Amino acid sequence: MSQHDPELWAGFNEMTAEDVAGPVWDEPVPLNPRGQLPTFPVDALPGWLAAMTAGVAEETQTPVDLAGCLALAVVGAAAGGRLTVTVRGQWSEPVNLYTAVALPPGNRKSAVFGLMTKPLLAAEKALIELTAPQRAEAAASARIAKAAAEKAEKIAANAEADKLADLTAQAVSLSEAAERAVVPAEPQLVADDVTAESLTSLLAQQDGRIAILSPEGEIFEIIAGRYSGVPNMGIFLKGHAGDMARVNRQARDAQYIENPAITMGLAVQPDVLDAIGQIKGADGRGLLARFLYSKPESLVGYRNLTPELLSPDTADTYAQNLGRLALTLAGWTETAELTLTPEADAVLLAYQRVTESRLRKDGSLAPIVNWASKRDGAVARIAGLLHLAAHPEDAWTRPIATETMAAATRLGDYFTAHALDVFNAMKADPAQGAAHTVLTHLTETRTTAFTKRDLFRAMPRSEFPAMGDLDPALELLEEHGWVRQQPPPPRTTRGGRPPSPRYETHPRITPAA
Repeated sequence: MSQHDPELWAGFNEMTAEDVAGPVWDEPVPLNPRGQLPTFPVDALPGWLAAMTAGVAEETQTPVDLAGCLALAVVGAAAGGRLTVTVRGQWSEPVNLYTAVALPPGNRKSAVFGLMTKPLLAAEKALIELTAPQRAEAAASARIAKAAAEKAEKIAANAEADKLADLTAQAVSLSEAAERAVVPAEPQLVADDVTAESLTSLLAQQDGRIAILSPEGEIFEIIAGRYSGVPNMGIFLKGHAGDMARVNRQARDAQYIENPAITMGLAVQPDVLDAIGQIKGADGRGLLARFLYSKPESLVGYRNLTPELLSPDTADTYAQNLGRLALTLAGWTETAELTLTPEADAVLLAYQRVTESRLRKDGSLAPIVNWASKRDGAVARIAGLLHLAAHPEDAWTRPIATETMAAATRLGDYFTAHALDVFNAMKADPAQGAAHTVLTHLTETRTTAFTKRDLFRAMPRSEFPAMGDLDPALELLEEHGWVRQQPPPPRTTRGGRPPSPRYETHPRITPAA
């Protein structure tokens, strides 16, 4: 039979390319289309702050993002609401920030916090010692005033009729003086695990300023209602915006804070950051939009075991500058206004135009419109903090310069990229994290085919306690074109356990060498 015999080629003519080489793969859809997130731009910080940030990150072998975000928070804590940035017209921004860095356990968060916050705690101790005589004098005066008022009341109570009016008036006057006697609270710059009610009291005692700096994310549990059972975020909203807070409750004196200024620098586990979106009212009331987020890559498993140690000179300069700021501004009773040079204002205005155009329905910031609507204000706050760090001796006597505002916009872009990722994760399919874990394993092991049972054996039990927990991840990977299930083999008549489902992976997972 010749090669042109139609009977010989009849079967081949009916075959397709997929019959010969298998189904054709389409280009897979990325699980997270945003790609790699930017690293914190350390060079945007003034010299002494940048040196400390880089030095701490190197010695602790942690992502520089953690020390960088905390650097902004500690300068904000030192400022303590005593400065505002006047941008344009009636628009002004206080210089306190809320930052939240997401890192898994084992990333030495406590070590970074210890190094970055030590000067603040030292300044707090110094303030306690410096104000001790004043507080002792005030306490003695209050006791004397109270004793005098009590004595006058007793005398008036036993007075004869003709002297009663005068003695009563004197008793009332002394009683009012005793009520007005105020004993200043012991200075406190930093708090950690604090309820919303206690935070309000702290703000009232500390002239409207407090910083929450913590290597844990417990404050989110408190906001969600750990103690009260219902979300309680009012003071956290007002403490960021600087809105007047007045609290009246039974069995408690009324508390009034004219311009509350709360600073937050937090490190949380990634699942905490994903979960805060579930706090009732957190998004609608704007709590989520007030945070500057960071989601750096963990260095665990890739750390240098003999890193360069933090320079004592760097640490000393950091401690001196931060301590000077905290001690100087702690004594202020009035708020100072920082202004912009015309050139700095032009830089911020150009940045505003970009923000505004991207907030449109088809813009890149539309998915995070609540957060992005506060982006320009956050940049102004960052500029104020950078200015304060650049001129720790006299920042309040000079305007914010162009290069400082330009550096603040770079940090604004950094936080924007991370915010997009954070809010995307909050709204993502819960299976997305599991799918990432599976895809990472398949890519690192260059797996071309696998059974579900073999995959389950290779996965961490913390994420996949049972084999069925793989199903949502595999379904998502199949939907995105990264894997596909092969047809099951024909069943035999022998019975027994059915074979485990078998999958093949996209060629992109195992590219040719």
